[in-house]
Amino acid sequence: MTHARRLSIFLVLFGCSAALAQEPAQPPSQPGVLFSSDEVLNLTIEAPLESIFRQREQESDDHDAIIRYEGADGAEVVLEIGLRTRGKFRLKRSTCRFPPVRVNIKTRQAENTVFAGEDKLKLVTHCQDGRSEYEQYVLQEYSVYRIYNLLSDLSFRVRLARITYVDTEEDRDTLTRYAFFIEDEDNLARRSDWNALAAPQVPPDIYEQDQLNLVEVFQYLIGNTDWDAFRKAPDQESCCHNVKVVGDMVGPVFPIPYDFDFAGIVDTRYATPDPSLDIRNVRRRLYRGICRPREDIDFTLQIFRDRKEDIYSLYQELGGLDEDVLEETIEYIDEFYEIIEDPGKVRSRIERDCRRP
Repeated sequence: MTHARRLSIFLVLFGCSAALAQEPAQPPSQPGVLFSSDEVLNLTIEAPLESIFRQREQESDDHDAIIRYEGADGAEVVLEIGLRTRGKFRLKRSTCRFPPVRVNIKTRQAENTVFAGEDKLKLVTHCQDGRSEYEQYVLQEYSVYRIYNLLSDLSFRVRLARITYVDTEEDRDTLTRYAFFIEDEDNLARRSDWNALAAPQVPPDIYEQDQLNLVEVFQYLIGNTDWDAFRKAPDQESCCHNVKVVGDMVGPVFPIPYDFDFAGIVDTRYATPDPSLDIRNVRRRLYRGICRPREDIDFTLQIFRDRKEDIYSLYQELGGLDEDVLEETIEYIDEFYEIIEDPGKVRSRIERDCRRP
């Protein structure tokens, strides 16, 4: 049975053909203006933050807000936007007093601005106001997205921002912190000439295998076990856990990782490994990839070897990271490269711990 035939049967059996039979993707395009630069974007958000943050449900309401920034000509640009809370673990008040938000861009207003072509954008915020390490987490998670950008074009683009927050309904001091925008899933799929797909689960053999193995080794590099490319989380409607699926309903299908705050390389104070895994903390790497022939593993590992200097440069050139955080991160990446350069460690750390499909 061909791969395409297996995929078609899978979709019909699970009633997913309607969900995946979308209109053909628009012609591929370049990343939007927002994601065409790596420069830090300085802007101000004025919003009723207290009211917004009181809503911690999955389906919160949009609140009227304003974004201000200085345009290329030096003139102030003002955009009316909608702002709402989003997320799951970070949406909990016990985790984040300042939760992640979704920015609803008014498309017509955004023409000829840095937000042209955008609609709904995820914004990763600093989570806690009074703890400096939380702003470091923002920079670290942003860098993880950038690592995967180096490895694959099938990845979420990100844009770092330095945002001043003005609460329009509370008499409080303004607050300026790092944050970053994440490319919209549909825009990513359109840019890659694919569709965003939805299904209850995706068997391992349905994926394009080189791309799946790239994701698996990448998750090992960053020390992340908080993902599943094959099944949805209990509170999700469709697959997969911290992995988006793009492609075509008759194949190929590609996994795209996101959400890395539980990764060991970021090492947030609230991150804990799944109790079912035999690791005590998230800094301990555990390979969660599918078992495959050694030559296939070596093919993927070579991609990481080829990008080694670029990955190190990414961190060394990033401003804002504390010196001790940078040093610990470099050491963590060193450990990964020590493993993949040693055939014995590849056997004992990767081949031994792989998952049988």
